[in-house]
Amino acid sequence: MATLFLGGDVMLGRGVDQILRHPSRPRLHEPWVRDARDYVALAEGRNGPVPRRAGPGYPWGTALAELAHAAPDLRLVNLETSVTRSDERWPGKGIHYRMHPDNADCLAAAGIDLCVLANNHVLDWGRPGLLETLETLEHLGIATAGAGRNRDEARRPAALATPAGGRVLVLAAAFGSSGVPEGWAAGPDTPGVFLASDDPDDAAEMCRIVAAERRAGDVAVASLHWGGNWGYEVPGVHRRFAHRLIDGGFDVVYGHSSHHPRPIETYRDRLILYGCGDLLNDYEGISGHEEFRGDLSLMYFATLHAGGALERLRMFPLRIRKLSLETAALADAAWLREVLARESGPFGTHLDGQADGSIVLRS
Repeated sequence: MATLFLGGDVMLGRGVDQILRHPSRPRLHEPWVRDARDYVALAEGRNGPVPRRAGPGYPWGTALAELAHAAPDLRLVNLETSVTRSDERWPGKGIHYRMHPDNADCLAAAGIDLCVLANNHVLDWGRPGLLETLETLEHLGIATAGAGRNRDEARRPAALATPAGGRVLVLAAAFGSSGVPEGWAAGPDTPGVFLASDDPDDAAEMCRIVAAERRAGDVAVASLHWGGNWGYEVPGVHRRFAHRLIDGGFDVVYGHSSHHPRPIETYRDRLILYGCGDLLNDYEGISGHEEFRGDLSLMYFATLHAGGALERLRMFPLRIRKLSLETAALADAAWLREVLARESGPFGTHLDGQADGSIVLRS
C-alpha cells in the first residue's frame, strides 16, 4: 500500500515570489497590473501585513504540519509557474508567472517529490524559461512530468520509488481547454509540453505509453491539466476520457486547472479527481467569483493498494491568507465538504466530515 499527496495548482510566481528571499524582477506585462508587488499589496489590503524575505517554508504555512502528520509516501503537485530568470515572455499571452530559481527551495521545504509541468504557465517565459525550470528542479532532486527538452522527454512517465519497494508512474498531459497554446507542444527536437486533447485516440496513446513502462505492482497516475477555471460541471467528454484511462490501465486520474475543487468519482475502484483546485496562489484580494470560495483549498491524501485500487481518500481543508496556507476554520471546512458532496453526488460519491475538519470518502 502507498499513500500519495496530490496537490492542485501551486502558483509560486508573481506575488508569492516577491515575498521570498530572492524576488524576481517585478515587471509584468498584464493588461491591468504591471508590477508583481501589486499582488502583495492586494493581499495586504485584504488581510494585513505580509512578511518580506520570508523563508522557504512560509508559503506552505500549516500545510507543512499536515504533511508531517499524514506522512505520505510521495508528494506530487502541479507547479503552475516557470522557474527562471528569463525575460523572454511568450508573445500574445496575457499572464506570465515566474519565480526566481533561488526561491525554488520552497519546493524542497515541502518535500515535494514530483512537479507536474504540463500546464498553461510553464512556458510563460519562453523555451529558455522551461529549460531553466527543468534544470533547477533536477538540481533540487525533484522529478518532473509532462514537459521536456523534446517530445520523447515530455511524454516519458516519471517513475517514483516508494519506501515499500514499489513504483508510481506519473504521465502528465496538458489540454488546450486549459489555455495551453498549440505552439507549446514539444517537438522531436523542441522543448515543450505533452499537449493532448479529449479525443479517444489521445487516451489510447497515454495508455500505450504507460503500458510500455509498467512493471508488475506499479501504480499508474494520469495527470491532466484540463478545462476552465470556474464552475463545477464536468464535461461528458472529460468523464469518458477519464474512464478510458482507467479501462486502459491507469489507477488514478489526477485532474487540475480549476481554481476550486471539482467533483470526485471512483470508477472500478479507481480514483478520479476531476479538478483539485488551486493549492496556493496570489489571488488574495482579487474580487470576482466569490461564490466558489477560491481562498479555500484542499490537500488530497490517497491511499492505494499495491494493485492501484483506492483504499482511502482523505482531504484536509486549508485557507490562503497572507500568501500562506492556514488550517481552514471548521465552518469553512463544513461549507467545502457540503459543496463537494453536492457536486460529487451525481457521480455516486459520498463524503463525510471529521472532527478536525478533514473530509473522507465514504467507503
